[in-house]
Amino acid sequence: MKTDPFRTVEFSDPAYEHHGLRFATVKSSALGHRVDAAFWVPAAARIDTLLILLHGVYGSHWVWSLKGGAHRVAQQLLEAGEIGAMVLAMPSDALSRDGSAYLDWPGNGDRRAEDVEQWIMEELPVLARMAAPALQPDAKIAIAGLSMGGYGALRLGAKYATRFCAIAAHSAITEIDGIPSFAEEPLSDYLACGAREELSPLHWMLRHREDLPPLHFDCGTGDSLLESNRRLHRALVDGGISHTYQEHAGGHEWSYWNRYLADTLRHVDRHCHSKGAL
Repeated sequence: MKTDPFRTVEFSDPAYEHHGLRFATVKSSALGHRVDAAFWVPAAARIDTLLILLHGVYGSHWVWSLKGGAHRVAQQLLEAGEIGAMVLAMPSDALSRDGSAYLDWPGNGDRRAEDVEQWIMEELPVLARMAAPALQPDAKIAIAGLSMGGYGALRLGAKYATRFCAIAAHSAITEIDGIPSFAEEPLSDYLACGAREELSPLHWMLRHREDLPPLHFDCGTGDSLLESNRRLHRALVDGGISHTYQEHAGGHEWSYWNRYLADTLRHVDRHCHSKGAL
């Protein structure tokens, strides 16, 4: 009996895979169309942590690895003994706009509704276990992202706080109002995805403060999003919500994200490998 949520599943051939990367295309029930994901699967008999990495606008499932070298950063830290084995799940965000912001999109005319949250929260972990058989059924799950993916990680991580063992973001868009600065679609399109407060990462952080997993985020001092990241940091301080926030030299660019991804991987390892199963 079929137990996964996909009508069709296509994986890359292991004979042609390199550096632990696997690629998949599935027909998603949540989205109503095909969607892609990339995975880094380290050579390990048992893996008890899954890290979901969300990309930014314009990108797709491949950018974390083929522009950011995420798999190489993880492999280097693993070989150095700085982190334990973890699967990196790098999904596309549905690809129907410059960026979905990882929101649930209502139907509009001929376009059917797309439940991007369900794709990330429910379907992707299933696909990760199919891609990485060593990933344990009770594996802990962390979420992180950059730019728009940072917004998605902050919002989903806080909204579903009890589902995650850690949250991290780099150069995050911290409020929905920041998305149209990067995307072609107007703000009104994004506001149609839900009540404004429900689109706010801070709203969910305050609402779920007691259950919020360890949170780390950073931003480059040359990034146009620096002030919004500082505002989020101040709001969390004022709200008494524990977190770590750092600023580093750099802009909104892949060289920055490649350099500081290691901090996210260490954060996830520190808070996820030592905890009990979800």
